[in-house]
Amino acid sequence: MEKNSKIYVAGHLGLVGSALVRNLKKKGYTNIIGRSIDELDLMDMTAISAFFEKEKPEYVILAAAKVGGIVANNTYRGQFIYENLVIQNNVIHNAYRFGVKKLLFLGSSCIYPKDCPQPIKEEFLLTGPLEYTNEPYAMAKIAGIKICESYNIQYGTNFISVMPTNLFGPNDNYDLEKSHVLPALIRKMHLGKCLMSKDWDAIRKDIGKKPIEGVDGNAREETILEKLNKYGIFKKGNVVSVTLWGTGSPLREFLHSDDMADACVFLMENVDFKDLVENREKELGVEASKEIRNTHINIGRGTDLTIKQLAEKVKRIVGFEGELIWDTSKPDGTKQKLLNVDKLHSLGWKEKITLDDGISGIYSDYVK
Repeated sequence: MEKNSKIYVAGHLGLVGSALVRNLKKKGYTNIIGRSIDELDLMDMTAISAFFEKEKPEYVILAAAKVGGIVANNTYRGQFIYENLVIQNNVIHNAYRFGVKKLLFLGSSCIYPKDCPQPIKEEFLLTGPLEYTNEPYAMAKIAGIKICESYNIQYGTNFISVMPTNLFGPNDNYDLEKSHVLPALIRKMHLGKCLMSKDWDAIRKDIGKKPIEGVDGNAREETILEKLNKYGIFKKGNVVSVTLWGTGSPLREFLHSDDMADACVFLMENVDFKDLVENREKELGVEASKEIRNTHINIGRGTDLTIKQLAEKVKRIVGFEGELIWDTSKPDGTKQKLLNVDKLHSLGWKEKITLDDGISGIYSDYVK
């Protein structure tokens, strides 16, 4: 990519997209375009076609998706598979139609089987059943990988796919119903900390900016407490507790979104689809690699920790001194999801931001 190449980042306002824009600007790219959902509905094929025809982006990074945590994934199953399929199909097909030089599609580590050998190699895709709670989302992302591979094989396009591990960072989703585990932990413990110190100004400020089911900072204390209780934040006497789902035993890997973005831009600058095919031939031999598949690239840290360890880490960083209670009647999800990142490391990229530094940074941003 040239520094003045026109680069379209789909989903530029979200956790992933905003990190990509920051990284591109930091590296001197000057012609980055993005459209909010009010400006361009990615579900509308006609609107997207008109956008590509008018803007003629040279490079596309597809970071737009309908995303959520375990509750949202399991509750809105139809929306998650339908909307994600439509969004990615529309963008990828128009990138082909209008001659985009290169596209990067972002998926998710949930594409892999529930009982996958650990750490998870790219070649383990489609070798077993998926985790039920996020199956619809995972199926859509698998389809995205296959669309990119299939268009490359049939049409000679240069579309690559990356599968990031669990991400966190600026512009994350802190909705208590729909957020992923790390932002949910941060917000719950922040509110618990404020409740413990009876800092109602801070509580009202928090839910004033991020209302909980329509309840904002102007509501009565009793109403606010009712909503906090619903999401596991309780006060009994002088004791405040935060209830979390499951046993806390599942292992998870977490990567800062700025590291993820740095890896994506590195791949856009240095790795093409033909390189990935050639690497497979070197590893497997020409005959064994005739069937082109699993050309996607895992992006992660390569190390993990239990959810309980993560919760204790967040508790320490936030400064919450109350109790953590584990509701073992709720599902744990997949027992472990650790990505094998040997392919990414062999291509020349490695993470830079430690987990402690990353959590401290986003909590500071959240409070501000």
